[in-house]
Amino acid sequence: MSAPIRFALSDMDGTLLRPDHQLAGPVIEAVQRLQAAGVRFSLASSRPPRAMLEQARLLGISAPIAGFNGGRLVYPDGRLLEAYPLAPTAARAALTFLARHTVDIWVFADEQWLLKDFSAAHVPTERHALGFDGTLVVDFDPYLDRVDKIVATTDDHALLARLEAELQPRLVDQAHAARSQPYYLDITSIEADKGKALTRLARHLDVPLSQTAALGDSHNDMAMFAVAGLAIAMGQASAEVRAAADVVTVSNAEDGVAFAIERYLLSSDAL
Repeated sequence: MSAPIRFALSDMDGTLLRPDHQLAGPVIEAVQRLQAAGVRFSLASSRPPRAMLEQARLLGISAPIAGFNGGRLVYPDGRLLEAYPLAPTAARAALTFLARHTVDIWVFADEQWLLKDFSAAHVPTERHALGFDGTLVVDFDPYLDRVDKIVATTDDHALLARLEAELQPRLVDQAHAARSQPYYLDITSIEADKGKALTRLARHLDVPLSQTAALGDSHNDMAMFAVAGLAIAMGQASAEVRAAADVVTVSNAEDGVAFAIERYLLSSDAL
């Protein structure tokens, strides 16, 4: 690291939050110390922005945040900064492809979580993480012109990894297909990835990318690792994700973001 970090962007689930999706006191305190030291801090998540605002408030974040993997950039009060919805042709192609496989499919549009089955696996997990309930629909077609994200979910992690590899070439330059968790495959606009989100937020804050840090644990965090001045992986991340980072902190269950802030961002002799 040749220049001091001036802006840090963190993933939420699996990174900033503990496994129960809660913010821990040590993490809140570390983020507040970091911001008091003059380093801007923000959030990038596959979550919709409305499911990030309370955490942003608790952390005292003043910078814009990135929801839907960068598909929506909003100010901490929820006002829209930039939006990159999924192209309707890509949305239809993804839904058609996923319908051929044994996965549950969700669509996020109109600030709603749309689903066809409340009994599907991971609905309770998502409800707890988002802080709001889904809306039951019989057809996703009426929403195809304004989709922010499509999610395929299953407990067959190997199937989801295979679907990611098969779906991305079909979407070509229209959309991204990337796992945000072993059991979630997210499809978002080609303009919605965390690397582009970090680049746009850094530009908005007038911070060069060489003075940014990215913290994450999942496959979809590797895009921001590729452009950040310092990439920090969580201790429980897969070998592939850890290999893509510059340094590895402890797990999110051990408040790895707090450890990384103290060790790599606030310490004068960190690296």
